[in-house]
Amino acid sequence: MSSDLQLKSNYSQILKLALPICASLLVPQINFITNLIFLGGLGEQVLAIAGITGVYYLIFSVIGHGLNSGLQTLISRRAGENDPEKIGVLFQQGVLIALAISAIAILFTLLVSPSIFGLLMVDAERLEMTNNFLAVRVWGLPFLLLYQLRNALLVGINKSNLLIAGTAVETVVNIIFDYGFIYGNLGMPNLGYMGAAYASIIAEFSGLVVIMLLINTPSIKNKVNLSLTWVPNKEIIIQILSVSAPLILQFIISVVAWEFFYLSMEHYGKRELAISSLMRTIFGFFGCFTWAFASAATAMISNVIGQGKKEEVIPLTWKITKLSLAFAFIMFVLLNIFPQTFFAIFGQDSSFLEEAIPVVRMVSSALLFMAVGGIWVNAVVGTANTRITLLSEGIAIIFYCTFVFLAAEVYHLPVYIVWMSEWVYWSSLFLVSFIYLKKGNWRKKHI
Repeated sequence: MSSDLQLKSNYSQILKLALPICASLLVPQINFITNLIFLGGLGEQVLAIAGITGVYYLIFSVIGHGLNSGLQTLISRRAGENDPEKIGVLFQQGVLIALAISAIAILFTLLVSPSIFGLLMVDAERLEMTNNFLAVRVWGLPFLLLYQLRNALLVGINKSNLLIAGTAVETVVNIIFDYGFIYGNLGMPNLGYMGAAYASIIAEFSGLVVIMLLINTPSIKNKVNLSLTWVPNKEIIIQILSVSAPLILQFIISVVAWEFFYLSMEHYGKRELAISSLMRTIFGFFGCFTWAFASAATAMISNVIGQGKKEEVIPLTWKITKLSLAFAFIMFVLLNIFPQTFFAIFGQDSSFLEEAIPVVRMVSSALLFMAVGGIWVNAVVGTANTRITLLSEGIAIIFYCTFVFLAAEVYHLPVYIVWMSEWVYWSSLFLVSFIYLKKGNWRKKHI
């Protein structure tokens, strides 16, 4: 087995780890943008539905992300300790957990969520379209969750460059089947907005196939033993869940709050909801740089702690923050200079553009807040004290939802003011995480 698993705390190492992660994160966002471009031709009603269904599916996606983040922390810690055998065992048990989560999510979506949306949505047509779309879309979840685990493995063992291949295949497949299914091109059936659901499932399956082939190549096998077993290991599963469960709950709370935001927009009307759906795309696409550096922060912090270099944690976090903020500032400038260019690809009229530009300016500024808060909260994840990140999430969500409720439901302020809630959210996360890393007892935690 290879022993070159330990990372260095310098800018070169950060970029080497983070940039391939960024590329792998950008591709799913390109998939989502592709869906919106094709769906945009079907009208604002369909764009509005894309916002609600996209955030709902994101709830289960972030459950997988929480599992992935916890597993990545453990794998990175074992990499820092040069213990490759335990890395393989962790990954095997992570696969079993992901499959169990997928089964529960599918049953919930088919049996429970239609009633929940029936209580929350005011428009009957949007309600029916939402339920129909999700009843198909959710079947892609097992492929997505298994696919997400490749982040934990490849980032944890410093092979993030291999992330790109699977996502590239996924993107090409998604574009082809979106083009075919949504409008009936390439000899495929014309499925309208439902075509995006089928296209996404096929794309997720394709990406999973590619990544499973990659992790069985010699470059991975020489580092860790990934002989998959279907026998649950209770001790390892408990260890994974003890780190991942607070993150899963944290991410669920976060996205449920975002769904609350979109349901508030639904009360404004389809134009405002459609604009906010596109804002989610901006936040997702241009925020990929921050999430890449955040993922690198989790891996690198855990790795250096595994090496016994706890004194490097806070200086390393500041280095990652500076890089994250620099990339976010570039995105901020581009969005404010060329907002019309971005909206032009979705084929909406000039009145839509006029209403959307103040919102995009607010969202672009929120990227700067996220560039700082996202790094520090993920640095806390790297220490493995994920209960603190859950606490910080709870505090941030209370402030976030209070702001949204007052701005949207009580005072009915303009949409761009409601989006200022992102400032509140990321500032709260940063403050709690910063205090913990400066004053907390993370140096005494062992996993």
